[in-house]
Amino acid sequence: MSLTQLSVTIQADPPKRLDKALSRDVPAEASLSRTRLAKLMADGMVTRSGEALTDPKGRVAEGDVIEIRIPQAEDSHIGPEDIPLEVIFEDDDLIVINKPVGMVVHPAPGTPSGTLVNALLHHCGDTLSGVGGSKRPGIVHRIDKDTSGLLVVAKSDKAHHGLAAQFEKHTVERYYQAVCYGVPDANDPRVRGVKGVNFEPGNIMKITTQLARHKTDRQRQAVLFEGGRHAVTRVRIVEAFGTPEVAALVECWLETGRTHQIRVHLSHAGHSLIGDQTYGGRRKLSEKTLGIRGVTAAKDFPRQALHAAVLGFVHPVTSEEMRFEAPLPSDMSKLIEAMRAGPKG
Repeated sequence: MSLTQLSVTIQADPPKRLDKALSRDVPAEASLSRTRLAKLMADGMVTRSGEALTDPKGRVAEGDVIEIRIPQAEDSHIGPEDIPLEVIFEDDDLIVINKPVGMVVHPAPGTPSGTLVNALLHHCGDTLSGVGGSKRPGIVHRIDKDTSGLLVVAKSDKAHHGLAAQFEKHTVERYYQAVCYGVPDANDPRVRGVKGVNFEPGNIMKITTQLARHKTDRQRQAVLFEGGRHAVTRVRIVEAFGTPEVAALVECWLETGRTHQIRVHLSHAGHSLIGDQTYGGRRKLSEKTLGIRGVTAAKDFPRQALHAAVLGFVHPVTSEEMRFEAPLPSDMSKLIEAMRAGPKG
């Protein structure tokens, strides 16, 4: 096993815990997150005067010299695959991708290949410096297989740690565009009667609930008001369709990021996404209000009409403010065009 040796001298006024002191004093260019340091300790790779330091809570003092042996990153057990990717941005630490519809982010028992991770392993090759000791891309968030749009993925351990912290603190900017049944308007008394739904100035619908895995269907998430995980979604009408209005293009942004959050929240509010078979099904739309083109386009739309359009974060290594936008994919653009035509289209 090839090892890199790193010698760290503990500086003045160190934190009481070894892991915190090392996290502060390890050179930034080493790209060792606290999680990675904890694993190296557990593996006996952190020593002081030849003695292994395996307890992250252990005490240190100013002037202590800590030796850290860092194994070379191992190849991932996941195989690289030559799958085309739309790269929006890439540097030594991270990559931003516009994920197409139909691509799963990470291999799973039902989808062992053809995923974004397989594609990134091929695309990035030797530029992956290692995440958690393995040459693999660091997945810090996901979007569903049939949702298109922007994803940021870490290429280094430091970037992975920094991005994960931003997602945990909910400071990442994420805006989605979606096409839903109905129009989520503050003037609709039905919506105002839904528990967990209220309206903010500017006709912005705010949905606040708990979310957890459904008790009987493990592929679904369920809205709860006790237990589960806190989830907040805001929704703004961009354009309404039909005469009278029966569907809408909406912009959604997340205060939290839970599995299926937008899909299950809009369904809870009575505005499920067009094409969403899991949370909405097919609703009957009238040709008199929307036109035959619009009704047909909605009925035949094969996936949830949801696109991750905007992604903003602070670069975890350079501290630069970064913001990316991805235009609507062609299938959603065609759906909107058909619905916009209305009864006379």
